[in-house]
Amino acid sequence: MAYPGYGGYGSPMAPQGMPGGPMGRPMPNHMSGPMLGPMGGAQPHGGGYASYGAGYPGPYGAASPAANDPMWGYFTAIAGQDGEVDAVELQRCLTQSGFTGTYNPFSLETCRIMIAMLDRDFTGKMGFTEFKELFVALNGWKQNFTMFDRDRSGTIEQHEMNQAISAMGYRISPQALIAIIKRYNKGGRIYFDDYVACCVKLRTLTDHFKRRDTMQQGSVHFGYDDFILCTMAI
Repeated sequence: MAYPGYGGYGSPMAPQGMPGGPMGRPMPNHMSGPMLGPMGGAQPHGGGYASYGAGYPGPYGAASPAANDPMWGYFTAIAGQDGEVDAVELQRCLTQSGFTGTYNPFSLETCRIMIAMLDRDFTGKMGFTEFKELFVALNGWKQNFTMFDRDRSGTIEQHEMNQAISAMGYRISPQALIAIIKRYNKGGRIYFDDYVACCVKLRTLTDHFKRRDTMQQGSVHFGYDDFILCTMAI
C-alpha cells in the first residue's frame, strides 16, 4: 500500500548486470526475476513498499552468504581486512567495473551516502548482503536514468527529472520537486552522479518516514534528535 503523498519505489524493473567486474571480468548478472524493492524484498506491484527486513543476515533472518555466490569473489576482492567495504573501496570498485559506462564516475561523497543508505549499525561500511542490495538499487536507478537520457549525454533535463521521480513511484509536491531540482541541477541539467545521490536520499528519508508512519497516514512525529540522526547520516 502506498502512503498518501509519498508513494513507493515504483513498478518492477528488469535488473542489469554490471558491464565489468573490479578484476576485469564481467560482473555476473546475479539477480534474476523481478527487480527488488527499496528494502531488498520482492517489489510489490504498482508501487508501495516491500516488507522491511527482508534479505538481511543475522537478526534480520537471512542465511550467511554462500561462498559460491557469483558476487562473493568481487566483494572479497575489494573488502578490507575487516571484511567490509568503505566509501573509498566502493568508489574504486564502481570505477574499475565501469558501472557508470560513459557517465562520469561517482564522487566519493555519493559513495559515502550510498553506504549510509544501508549502514544500519552506523559503522560507515557495508557487508556482503548490503553490497548486493546496493547493486540492485543502482541497476534500477541506472535503468531509470538511461530511459530519460535519450541522447546519452550523461544528463537529464529538469522536467525529465520530475518524470524519473514519478516513474519510481514517489508522489511529492511541486514545491518539493522544485527544491530537488535546485539542489541537484548543474546549469539546468542533472548529471548521473547527482541523480543517484538524489535517489539515495529519497529512498533513505522515505524509509525512515515509513518506519515511523505505522498508521500509514502520511504524517509522523519526529523528535529533534531523531530528526537530526535521520537527516545528517546521509
